[in-house]
Amino acid sequence: MNDAARKQAGVLDVEFQPLMAALTQARAAGGKEQLSIAWEREEGCVARHDLPLPPNAETDENFFHLAERVTKFLLWSAGGWKLLLAGPEKICARLAADYDAKGRRAFDADLMQRVYGKPMTVERRAFSGMPTARDAAMSVGGHLDGCRLGFDLGASDYKISAVREGEVVFSEELPWTPRDYTDPEQHFQKLNEGLKLAASKLPRVDAIGGSTAGVVVANRIMVASLFRAVPAEKYAAAQDIFLRLQKEWQVPVEVANDGDVTALAGAMSLGVTAILGVAMGSSEAAGYLDRRGRLTGRLTELAFAPVDLNPAAPPDEWSGDLGVGVQYFSQQAVNKLALMAGIVFPDKQPLPERLKEIQTRMARGDDTARQIYEAIGKYLGHAVPWYREFYDFDHLLILGRVTSGQGGEIVLDGAKKILKADYPALAEQVNVFMPDEKARRVGQSVAAASLPQLKRS
Repeated sequence: MNDAARKQAGVLDVEFQPLMAALTQARAAGGKEQLSIAWEREEGCVARHDLPLPPNAETDENFFHLAERVTKFLLWSAGGWKLLLAGPEKICARLAADYDAKGRRAFDADLMQRVYGKPMTVERRAFSGMPTARDAAMSVGGHLDGCRLGFDLGASDYKISAVREGEVVFSEELPWTPRDYTDPEQHFQKLNEGLKLAASKLPRVDAIGGSTAGVVVANRIMVASLFRAVPAEKYAAAQDIFLRLQKEWQVPVEVANDGDVTALAGAMSLGVTAILGVAMGSSEAAGYLDRRGRLTGRLTELAFAPVDLNPAAPPDEWSGDLGVGVQYFSQQAVNKLALMAGIVFPDKQPLPERLKEIQTRMARGDDTARQIYEAIGKYLGHAVPWYREFYDFDHLLILGRVTSGQGGEIVLDGAKKILKADYPALAEQVNVFMPDEKARRVGQSVAAASLPQLKRS
Protein backbone atom coordinates (compact mmCIF):
# COMPACT_ATOMS: atom_id res chain seq x y z
CA MET A 1 0.00 0.00 0.00
CA ASN A 2 1.41 3.43 -0.93
CA ASP A 3 1.84 6.34 1.50
CA ALA A 4 -1.32 8.10 0.33
CA ALA A 5 -3.37 4.97 0.93
CA ARG A 6 -1.84 4.52 4.36
CA LYS A 7 -2.70 8.11 5.24
CA GLN A 8 -6.28 7.50 4.09
CA ALA A 9 -6.59 4.37 6.18
CA GLY A 10 -5.15 5.93 9.33
CA VAL A 11 -2.63 4.57 11.81
CA LEU A 12 -4.62 1.39 12.42
CA ASP A 13 -5.87 -1.04 9.75
CA VAL A 14 -3.62 0.27 7.00
CA GLU A 15 -4.86 -2.49 4.66
CA PHE A 16 -8.42 -1.13 4.59
CA GLN A 17 -9.58 -0.82 0.96
CA PRO A 18 -12.72 1.34 0.65
CA LEU A 19 -15.19 0.01 -1.89
CA MET A 20 -15.99 3.50 -3.15
CA ALA A 21 -12.43 3.85 -4.43
CA ALA A 22 -12.79 0.62 -6.44
CA LEU A 23 -16.15 1.73 -7.83
CA THR A 24 -14.71 5.09 -8.88
CA GLN A 25 -11.85 3.35 -10.67
CA ALA A 26 -14.24 0.94 -12.40
CA ARG A 27 -16.36 3.79 -13.69
CA ALA A 28 -13.30 5.58 -15.03
CA ALA A 29 -12.23 2.43 -16.92
CA GLY A 30 -15.70 1.36 -18.06
CA GLY A 31 -17.32 1.74 -21.44
CA LYS A 32 -20.92 2.09 -22.60
CA GLU A 33 -21.94 -1.54 -21.97
CA GLN A 34 -23.07 -2.44 -18.48
CA LEU A 35 -23.59 -5.26 -16.04
CA SER A 36 -27.05 -4.85 -14.49
CA ILE A 37 -27.79 -6.39 -11.11
CA ALA A 38 -31.22 -6.38 -9.45
CA TRP A 39 -32.91 -8.07 -6.50
CA GLU A 40 -36.67 -8.53 -6.41
CA ARG A 41 -38.44 -8.84 -3.08
CA GLU A 42 -42.05 -8.74 -1.85
CA GLU A 43 -44.85 -7.22 -3.96
CA GLY A 44 -42.60 -6.60 -6.93
CA CYS A 45 -40.24 -4.19 -5.15
CA VAL A 46 -36.83 -4.07 -6.83
CA ALA A 47 -33.35 -2.75 -5.98
CA ARG A 48 -31.04 -2.29 -8.96
CA HIS A 49 -27.46 -1.22 -9.65
CA ASP A 50 -25.66 -0.96 -13.01
CA LEU A 51 -21.89 -1.19 -13.44
CA PRO A 52 -20.04 -0.04 -16.60
CA LEU A 53 -18.04 -2.90 -18.12
CA PRO A 54 -14.29 -2.42 -18.50
CA PRO A 55 -12.35 -3.92 -21.41
CA ASN A 56 -12.00 -7.71 -21.04
CA ALA A 57 -14.55 -7.65 -18.21
CA GLU A 58 -15.02 -11.43 -18.21
CA THR A 59 -11.35 -12.04 -17.39
CA ASP A 60 -10.90 -9.07 -15.05
CA GLU A 61 -10.87 -10.55 -11.55
CA ASN A 62 -10.84 -7.14 -9.88
CA PHE A 63 -14.02 -6.20 -11.72
CA PHE A 64 -15.72 -9.47 -10.81
CA HIS A 65 -14.81 -9.00 -7.15
CA LEU A 66 -16.35 -5.53 -7.23
CA ALA A 67 -19.46 -6.83 -9.01
CA GLU A 68 -19.84 -9.54 -6.39
CA ARG A 69 -19.54 -6.99 -3.58
CA VAL A 70 -22.14 -4.75 -5.24
CA THR A 71 -24.48 -7.75 -5.57
CA LYS A 72 -24.01 -8.59 -1.90
CA PHE A 73 -24.46 -5.00 -0.73
CA LEU A 74 -27.59 -4.59 -2.84
CA LEU A 75 -29.05 -7.73 -1.28
CA TRP A 76 -28.48 -6.68 2.31
CA SER A 77 -29.44 -3.06 1.76
CA ALA A 78 -32.79 -3.97 0.23
CA GLY A 79 -33.47 -7.69 0.59
CA GLY A 80 -34.68 -10.09 -2.03
CA TRP A 81 -35.33 -13.62 -3.12
CA LYS A 82 -34.84 -13.32 -6.90
CA LEU A 83 -31.53 -12.22 -8.42
CA LEU A 84 -31.88 -10.70 -11.90
CA LEU A 85 -28.77 -10.31 -14.07
CA ALA A 86 -28.02 -8.81 -17.47
CA GLY A 87 -24.48 -8.81 -18.82
CA PRO A 88 -21.59 -11.04 -19.92
CA GLU A 89 -22.29 -14.77 -19.66
CA LYS A 90 -19.23 -15.68 -17.59
CA ILE A 91 -19.79 -12.97 -14.98
CA CYS A 92 -23.50 -13.71 -14.63
CA ALA A 93 -22.85 -17.45 -14.35
CA ARG A 94 -20.31 -16.91 -11.57
CA LEU A 95 -22.67 -14.61 -9.65
CA ALA A 96 -25.49 -17.12 -10.05
CA ALA A 97 -23.27 -19.90 -8.71
CA ASP A 98 -22.40 -17.81 -5.65
CA TYR A 99 -26.08 -17.66 -4.64
CA ASP A 100 -26.79 -21.31 -5.20
CA ALA A 101 -27.88 -23.20 -2.09
CA LYS A 102 -24.36 -24.68 -1.93
CA GLY A 103 -22.50 -21.64 -3.26
CA ARG A 104 -20.25 -19.10 -1.56
CA ARG A 105 -23.28 -17.14 -0.42
CA ALA A 106 -25.26 -20.08 0.91
CA PHE A 107 -25.69 -18.27 4.24
CA ASP A 108 -27.33 -15.34 2.46
CA ALA A 109 -29.55 -17.59 0.34
CA ASP A 110 -30.71 -19.54 3.40
CA LEU A 111 -31.43 -16.47 5.51
CA MET A 112 -33.37 -14.75 2.74
CA GLN A 113 -35.46 -17.88 2.27
CA ARG A 114 -36.32 -17.70 5.97
CA VAL A 115 -37.29 -14.03 5.59
CA TYR A 116 -39.36 -14.29 2.42
CA GLY A 117 -40.52 -17.90 2.58
CA LYS A 118 -39.23 -18.59 -0.94
CA PRO A 119 -36.08 -20.30 -2.19
CA MET A 120 -33.60 -17.95 -3.81
CA THR A 121 -33.69 -18.01 -7.62
CA VAL A 122 -31.60 -16.42 -10.38
CA GLU A 123 -32.85 -15.18 -13.78
CA ARG A 124 -30.85 -14.01 -16.77
CA ARG A 125 -32.39 -11.18 -18.79
CA ALA A 126 -31.57 -8.84 -21.63
CA PHE A 127 -30.57 -5.39 -20.45
CA SER A 128 -33.81 -3.98 -21.91
CA GLY A 129 -35.81 -6.45 -19.82
CA MET A 130 -34.36 -5.48 -16.46
CA PRO A 131 -36.94 -3.94 -14.07
CA THR A 132 -36.63 -0.41 -12.75
CA ALA A 133 -36.01 0.16 -9.05
CA ARG A 134 -39.10 0.42 -6.88
CA ASP A 135 -39.61 0.58 -3.12
CA ALA A 136 -42.64 0.32 -0.87
CA ALA A 137 -43.85 3.43 0.97
CA MET A 138 -45.08 3.16 4.55
CA SER A 139 -45.75 6.01 6.96
CA VAL A 140 -44.84 5.07 10.53
CA GLY A 141 -44.12 6.58 13.94
CA GLY A 142 -44.03 10.10 15.28
CA HIS A 143 -46.99 9.60 17.62
CA LEU A 144 -46.32 10.95 21.12
CA ASP A 145 -49.80 11.42 22.54
CA GLY A 146 -50.90 9.56 25.65
CA CYS A 147 -48.81 7.42 27.99
CA ARG A 148 -46.38 5.15 26.18
CA LEU A 149 -43.66 2.62 26.79
CA GLY A 150 -40.74 2.17 24.42
CA PHE A 151 -38.02 -0.45 24.28
CA ASP A 152 -34.86 -1.04 22.25
CA LEU A 153 -33.41 -4.55 22.34
CA GLY A 154 -29.65 -4.92 21.99
CA ALA A 155 -27.31 -7.86 22.38
CA SER A 156 -25.93 -6.88 25.81
CA ASP A 157 -28.59 -4.56 27.23
CA TYR A 158 -32.00 -3.20 26.44
CA LYS A 159 -33.36 0.30 26.86
CA ILE A 160 -36.74 1.12 28.34
CA SER A 161 -38.49 4.50 28.28
CA ALA A 162 -41.74 5.86 29.65
CA VAL A 163 -43.17 8.79 27.68
CA ARG A 164 -46.11 10.94 28.75
CA GLU A 165 -47.57 13.35 26.17
CA GLY A 166 -44.22 13.56 24.43
CA GLU A 167 -42.19 14.07 27.62
CA VAL A 168 -39.75 11.39 28.74
CA VAL A 169 -40.44 10.65 32.40
CA PHE A 170 -38.19 7.59 32.70
CA SER A 171 -35.34 6.03 30.68
CA GLU A 172 -33.07 3.22 31.74
CA GLU A 173 -30.61 0.69 30.30
CA LEU A 174 -31.04 -2.82 31.71
CA PRO A 175 -28.58 -5.72 31.27
CA TRP A 176 -29.55 -8.97 29.58
CA THR A 177 -27.81 -11.72 27.61
CA PRO A 178 -30.32 -12.85 24.96
CA ARG A 179 -27.82 -14.84 22.94
CA ASP A 180 -27.52 -17.20 25.95
CA TYR A 181 -31.27 -17.71 26.38
CA THR A 182 -32.37 -21.06 24.98
CA ASP A 183 -35.97 -20.67 26.15
CA PRO A 184 -38.14 -17.90 24.61
CA GLU A 185 -39.76 -17.53 28.01
CA GLN A 186 -36.50 -16.00 29.25
CA HIS A 187 -36.68 -13.33 26.54
CA PHE A 188 -40.31 -12.57 27.30
CA GLN A 189 -39.98 -12.38 31.08
CA LYS A 190 -36.85 -10.21 30.98
CA LEU A 191 -38.46 -7.73 28.59
CA ASN A 192 -41.73 -7.72 30.50
CA GLU A 193 -39.83 -7.03 33.72
CA GLY A 194 -38.40 -3.84 32.20
CA LEU A 195 -41.77 -2.76 30.83
CA LYS A 196 -43.36 -3.14 34.25
CA LEU A 197 -40.60 -1.00 35.77
CA ALA A 198 -41.22 1.78 33.22
CA ALA A 199 -44.99 1.44 33.57
CA SER A 200 -44.69 2.17 37.30
CA LYS A 201 -43.66 5.72 36.33
CA LEU A 202 -46.89 6.37 34.40
CA PRO A 203 -50.52 6.70 35.50
CA ARG A 204 -51.51 4.21 32.78
CA VAL A 205 -50.14 2.61 29.60
CA ASP A 206 -51.84 3.44 26.29
CA ALA A 207 -49.37 1.87 23.85
CA ILE A 208 -46.03 0.05 23.58
CA GLY A 209 -43.49 0.51 20.80
CA GLY A 210 -40.35 -1.49 20.27
CA SER A 211 -37.06 -1.49 18.42
CA THR A 212 -35.18 -4.73 17.85
CA ALA A 213 -32.35 -6.20 15.86
CA GLY A 214 -33.46 -8.55 13.11
CA VAL A 215 -36.10 -8.71 10.43
CA VAL A 216 -39.58 -7.81 11.70
CA VAL A 217 -42.76 -8.58 9.74
CA ALA A 218 -46.18 -7.80 11.27
CA ASN A 219 -44.70 -7.67 14.79
CA ARG A 220 -43.01 -11.06 14.38
CA ILE A 221 -39.23 -11.45 14.30
CA MET A 222 -38.51 -13.58 11.27
CA VAL A 223 -34.73 -13.76 11.84
CA ALA A 224 -32.64 -12.22 14.62
CA SER A 225 -29.27 -12.82 16.26
CA LEU A 226 -31.04 -12.33 19.61
CA PHE A 227 -32.54 -15.81 19.16
CA ARG A 228 -29.40 -17.63 18.05
CA ALA A 229 -29.47 -19.92 21.09
CA VAL A 230 -33.15 -20.84 20.68
CA PRO A 231 -33.58 -24.38 19.27
CA ALA A 232 -35.63 -24.83 16.09
CA GLU A 233 -38.56 -26.44 17.89
CA LYS A 234 -39.01 -23.33 20.06
CA TYR A 235 -38.25 -20.68 17.45
CA ALA A 236 -41.87 -19.93 16.61
CA ALA A 237 -42.54 -19.06 20.24
CA ALA A 238 -39.57 -16.67 20.20
CA GLN A 239 -40.88 -15.02 17.04
CA ASP A 240 -44.23 -14.36 18.72
CA ILE A 241 -43.10 -12.64 21.93
CA PHE A 242 -44.37 -9.23 20.78
CA LEU A 243 -47.77 -10.66 19.89
CA ARG A 244 -47.81 -12.15 23.38
CA LEU A 245 -46.99 -8.74 24.86
CA GLN A 246 -50.00 -7.26 23.11
CA LYS A 247 -52.29 -9.92 24.59
CA GLU A 248 -50.89 -9.40 28.09
CA TRP A 249 -50.96 -5.59 28.10
CA GLN A 250 -54.13 -5.19 26.03
CA VAL A 251 -52.82 -2.03 24.29
CA PRO A 252 -51.55 -1.35 20.75
CA VAL A 253 -48.05 -2.76 20.25
CA GLU A 254 -45.87 -1.89 17.26
CA VAL A 255 -42.32 -3.18 16.77
CA ALA A 256 -39.84 -2.22 14.03
CA ASN A 257 -36.27 -3.02 13.08
CA ASP A 258 -33.81 -1.07 15.22
CA GLY A 259 -32.24 0.53 12.19
CA ASP A 260 -35.54 1.96 11.00
CA VAL A 261 -36.15 3.32 14.49
CA THR A 262 -32.69 4.90 14.39
CA ALA A 263 -33.67 6.78 11.24
CA LEU A 264 -37.02 7.71 12.79
CA ALA A 265 -35.25 9.08 15.87
CA GLY A 266 -33.11 11.30 13.68
CA ALA A 267 -36.07 12.49 11.65
CA MET A 268 -38.03 13.31 14.81
CA SER A 269 -35.15 15.22 16.41
CA LEU A 270 -34.25 17.27 13.32
CA GLY A 271 -37.56 17.45 11.49
CA VAL A 272 -35.93 16.21 8.26
CA THR A 273 -36.41 13.43 5.73
CA ALA A 274 -34.06 11.55 3.35
CA ILE A 275 -32.14 10.18 6.32
CA LEU A 276 -30.01 7.09 6.82
CA GLY A 277 -29.52 6.15 10.46
CA VAL A 278 -26.64 3.95 11.61
CA ALA A 279 -26.54 2.59 15.16
CA MET A 280 -23.11 1.36 16.27
CA GLY A 281 -23.74 -1.01 19.14
CA SER A 282 -23.30 -4.75 19.56
CA SER A 283 -23.78 -4.91 15.80
CA GLU A 284 -24.39 -2.35 13.06
CA ALA A 285 -28.06 -1.48 12.72
CA ALA A 286 -29.29 0.84 10.01
CA GLY A 287 -32.55 2.25 8.73
CA TYR A 288 -33.76 4.61 6.07
CA LEU A 289 -36.57 7.14 5.58
CA ASP A 290 -37.17 8.42 2.05
CA ARG A 291 -37.67 12.05 1.00
CA ARG A 292 -41.29 11.92 2.11
CA GLY A 293 -40.39 10.55 5.52
CA ARG A 294 -41.61 7.01 4.79
CA LEU A 295 -40.15 3.58 5.37
CA THR A 296 -39.41 1.74 2.14
CA GLY A 297 -39.66 -1.93 3.05
CA ARG A 298 -35.91 -2.39 2.62
CA LEU A 299 -34.09 -4.73 4.98
CA THR A 300 -31.17 -2.31 5.50
CA GLU A 301 -29.18 -4.98 7.33
CA LEU A 302 -25.87 -3.24 6.78
CA ALA A 303 -24.07 -5.40 9.36
CA PHE A 304 -23.85 -8.00 6.56
CA ALA A 305 -23.15 -5.49 3.76
CA PRO A 306 -19.52 -5.17 2.56
CA VAL A 307 -17.47 -1.98 3.00
CA ASP A 308 -13.89 -3.25 2.63
CA LEU A 309 -12.24 -4.97 -0.35
CA ASN A 310 -9.20 -6.14 1.61
CA PRO A 311 -8.89 -9.92 0.98
CA ALA A 312 -7.46 -10.31 4.48
CA ALA A 313 -10.30 -8.42 6.16
CA PRO A 314 -11.73 -10.02 9.32
CA PRO A 315 -14.65 -12.44 8.90
CA ASP A 316 -18.09 -11.87 10.34
CA GLU A 317 -18.63 -14.47 13.05
CA TRP A 318 -22.15 -15.32 11.86
CA SER A 319 -22.05 -15.27 8.05
CA GLY A 320 -18.32 -15.90 7.68
CA ASP A 321 -18.01 -13.23 4.98
CA LEU A 322 -15.10 -10.78 4.91
CA GLY A 323 -15.09 -6.99 5.20
CA VAL A 324 -18.75 -6.51 6.13
CA GLY A 325 -20.15 -3.64 8.17
CA VAL A 326 -20.33 -5.24 11.60
CA GLN A 327 -16.52 -5.37 11.75
CA TYR A 328 -16.27 -1.62 11.06
CA PHE A 329 -19.22 0.03 12.84
CA SER A 330 -19.88 -1.80 16.11
CA GLN A 331 -18.24 -2.87 19.35
CA GLN A 332 -16.72 -5.70 17.29
CA ALA A 333 -14.88 -3.01 15.32
CA VAL A 334 -13.56 -1.48 18.55
CA ASN A 335 -12.33 -4.89 19.67
CA LYS A 336 -10.68 -5.60 16.30
CA LEU A 337 -8.86 -2.28 16.29
CA ALA A 338 -7.85 -2.57 19.94
CA LEU A 339 -6.21 -5.93 19.25
CA MET A 340 -4.47 -4.43 16.20
CA ALA A 341 -3.13 -1.71 18.50
CA GLY A 342 -1.68 -4.30 20.86
CA ILE A 343 -4.19 -3.95 23.70
CA VAL A 344 -4.54 -7.21 25.62
CA PHE A 345 -7.88 -8.15 27.16
CA PRO A 346 -8.72 -11.08 29.45
CA ASP A 347 -9.55 -14.06 27.24
CA LYS A 348 -13.18 -14.38 28.31
CA GLN A 349 -13.93 -10.67 28.72
CA PRO A 350 -17.13 -9.91 26.78
CA LEU A 351 -17.10 -7.26 24.06
CA PRO A 352 -19.29 -4.75 25.98
CA GLU A 353 -16.71 -4.76 28.80
CA ARG A 354 -13.87 -4.31 26.31
CA LEU A 355 -15.66 -1.33 24.82
CA LYS A 356 -16.05 0.16 28.30
CA GLU A 357 -12.31 -0.22 28.86
CA ILE A 358 -11.55 1.65 25.63
CA GLN A 359 -14.04 4.37 26.60
CA THR A 360 -12.34 4.70 29.99
CA ARG A 361 -8.97 4.98 28.28
CA MET A 362 -10.41 7.62 25.96
CA ALA A 363 -11.69 9.65 28.90
CA ARG A 364 -8.13 9.59 30.33
CA GLY A 365 -6.75 10.94 27.06
CA ASP A 366 -5.12 7.66 25.96
CA ASP A 367 -3.65 8.06 22.45
CA THR A 368 -4.22 4.42 21.46
CA ALA A 369 -7.90 4.72 22.26
CA ARG A 370 -8.05 7.87 20.16
CA GLN A 371 -6.52 5.99 17.21
CA ILE A 372 -9.29 3.39 17.45
CA TYR A 373 -11.99 6.03 17.12
CA GLU A 374 -10.07 7.82 14.38
CA ALA A 375 -9.98 4.59 12.38
CA ILE A 376 -13.75 4.14 12.74
CA GLY A 377 -14.23 7.75 11.63
CA LYS A 378 -12.20 7.10 8.50
CA TYR A 379 -14.14 3.90 7.81
CA LEU A 380 -17.31 6.00 8.06
CA GLY A 381 -16.00 8.78 5.86
CA HIS A 382 -15.40 6.31 3.03
CA ALA A 383 -18.69 4.52 3.69
CA VAL A 384 -20.84 7.64 3.24
CA PRO A 385 -20.39 7.89 -0.56
CA TRP A 386 -20.61 4.10 -0.87
CA TYR A 387 -23.89 4.02 1.08
CA ARG A 388 -25.20 6.86 -1.04
CA GLU A 389 -24.82 4.67 -4.13
CA PHE A 390 -27.68 2.59 -2.74
CA TYR A 391 -29.73 5.12 -0.73
CA ASP A 392 -30.94 8.59 -1.63
CA PHE A 393 -30.14 10.51 1.57
CA ASP A 394 -29.07 13.99 2.63
CA HIS A 395 -28.56 13.21 6.33
CA LEU A 396 -26.54 10.42 7.98
CA LEU A 397 -27.23 9.96 11.67
CA ILE A 398 -24.85 7.93 13.83
CA LEU A 399 -25.59 6.82 17.37
CA GLY A 400 -25.26 3.79 19.64
CA ARG A 401 -22.93 2.72 22.43
CA VAL A 402 -19.76 3.04 20.31
CA THR A 403 -20.50 6.75 19.76
CA SER A 404 -20.93 7.54 23.45
CA GLY A 405 -18.48 9.93 25.08
CA GLN A 406 -15.48 11.59 23.45
CA GLY A 407 -15.04 8.71 21.03
CA GLY A 408 -18.22 9.60 19.17
CA GLU A 409 -16.98 13.13 18.53
CA ILE A 410 -13.72 11.75 17.15
CA VAL A 411 -15.60 9.35 14.85
CA LEU A 412 -17.77 12.19 13.57
CA ASP A 413 -14.84 14.56 13.08
CA GLY A 414 -12.83 11.89 11.26
CA ALA A 415 -15.68 11.09 8.89
CA LYS A 416 -16.14 14.76 8.03
CA LYS A 417 -12.43 15.19 7.35
CA ILE A 418 -12.41 12.26 4.92
CA LEU A 419 -15.48 13.61 3.14
CA LYS A 420 -14.00 17.07 2.81
CA ALA A 421 -10.62 15.81 1.60
CA ASP A 422 -11.66 12.95 -0.71
CA TYR A 423 -15.29 13.66 -1.62
CA PRO A 424 -15.60 17.47 -1.44
CA ALA A 425 -18.78 17.72 -3.53
CA LEU A 426 -20.52 15.15 -1.36
CA ALA A 427 -19.34 16.91 1.80
CA GLU A 428 -21.46 19.89 0.73
CA GLN A 429 -24.53 17.71 0.17
CA VAL A 430 -24.61 15.31 3.13
CA ASN A 431 -24.99 16.24 6.79
CA VAL A 432 -23.30 13.65 9.02
CA PHE A 433 -24.34 14.19 12.61
CA MET A 434 -25.03 12.76 16.05
CA PRO A 435 -27.80 13.56 18.52
CA ASP A 436 -26.86 14.78 21.98
CA GLU A 437 -25.40 12.35 24.52
CA LYS A 438 -28.68 11.42 26.20
CA ALA A 439 -30.44 10.74 22.91
CA ARG A 440 -27.49 8.64 21.74
CA ARG A 441 -27.98 6.25 24.65
CA VAL A 442 -31.77 5.94 24.95
CA GLY A 443 -33.18 7.89 22.00
CA GLN A 444 -34.16 4.77 20.08
CA SER A 445 -36.44 3.51 22.83
CA VAL A 446 -38.17 6.90 22.92
CA ALA A 447 -38.61 6.93 19.14
CA ALA A 448 -39.88 3.35 19.36
CA ALA A 449 -42.54 4.49 21.82
CA SER A 450 -43.93 6.71 19.06
CA LEU A 451 -44.59 3.82 16.67
CA PRO A 452 -48.15 2.81 17.64
CA GLN A 453 -51.05 5.05 16.71
CA LEU A 454 -53.66 5.25 19.42
CA LYS A 455 -57.18 4.22 18.58
CA ARG A 456 -59.57 7.07 19.36
CA SER A 457 -63.24 6.45 20.07
